[in-house]
Amino acid sequence: MNRASAAPDIAAQQQRRGFWLRTLHSWHWISSAICLVAMLLFSITGITLNHSAAIEAKPETLTRKVEMPASVLRALGTREDGTAPLPGTVSDWLNDVLPVSIGAQPAEWSADEVYLSLPRPGGDAWLSIDRSTGAVEYERTTRGVVAYLNDLHKGRNAGAAWRWFIDAFALASLVFCVTGLFLLQLHARQRRMTWPYVALGLALPLLIALLFIH
Repeated sequence: MNRASAAPDIAAQQQRRGFWLRTLHSWHWISSAICLVAMLLFSITGITLNHSAAIEAKPETLTRKVEMPASVLRALGTREDGTAPLPGTVSDWLNDVLPVSIGAQPAEWSADEVYLSLPRPGGDAWLSIDRSTGAVEYERTTRGVVAYLNDLHKGRNAGAAWRWFIDAFALASLVFCVTGLFLLQLHARQRRMTWPYVALGLALPLLIALLFIH
């Protein structure tokens, strides 16, 4: 093949390479921008979770007792067993008088009491309603900012919106990693240590798992 016929092929290859470089760089920086803050959050909480036993937590407990009006108490109806959300009238009243958001969470019903568990990131909460007297007891325990962020890392009691966010973050991180891998491939010829470093990143956790985890 002479130089004249080889020149268009080289130009076409360079054009394709330039296209993929621009495309991959665009996806790489966009995905990195999307997952940057969350990546920092999950990285920091990965450390705090790994050393959770050494991080002291000081739980704070809030207890409230209120009396439910007779008209609201009657709205509970006649259910005596099973699980079901509280009626709207009852949940609206509780939202007004207590530092709580009831929503449509199911409560445990019995003839004497209605009990509602209200787990939350970094703590727990619950309330009970005495069906004969209308006495309401509410307790909320918080374990600090670190415990809150650790539970966000695990998705513990954080709700559906946070679970969707974790899925979106994981997808953005996957795009970030895959585009980074292709960029490594495109630049590998100019950076001889590219694949040895990639191999090290694979071999190190694999060796630790095989040798030290039993």
